[in-house]
Amino acid sequence: MGTGHYARKKQHKGDKPLSTKYRTRRKTKDLDQIHDDMKPEVSKKLLKQDVDLDLPGSGQFYCLHCSKHFIGDKALKDHFKSKPHKRRMKALSVEPYTQAEADRAAGMGSYVAPKKIKLDTSATATDTSKMDETDDVEVK
Repeated sequence: MGTGHYARKKQHKGDKPLSTKYRTRRKTKDLDQIHDDMKPEVSKKLLKQDVDLDLPGSGQFYCLHCSKHFIGDKALKDHFKSKPHKRRMKALSVEPYTQAEADRAAGMGSYVAPKKIKLDTSATATDTSKMDETDDVEVK
């Protein structure tokens, strides 16, 4: 004799544009783009950027592997010790996926496993200046 179940209101029906906005706001570079940035001629440009007052730390403190700017030298050094940076370094240690690898995996040729890449965290500008000072001192 009842009227059955009532239809519940859809509480989060209109949230899609909002969630898309926040998801794209947090989007970082993909691993293959970062591998392109790690080439010597590109990385030299990224690590020695001109002063840009719109960027955090005026664009002088940049983590190449995470493609992220930091406000100061201490924040950058703390980031180098952090878990997200170490995860990113581990993800970048495998060479990027290529079409040739996809073809080999699909049966066109013999499959060769991707190689590991040796990565070092880039030294900050103050670290390199300290290294230059110690190079000038003669050891007797």
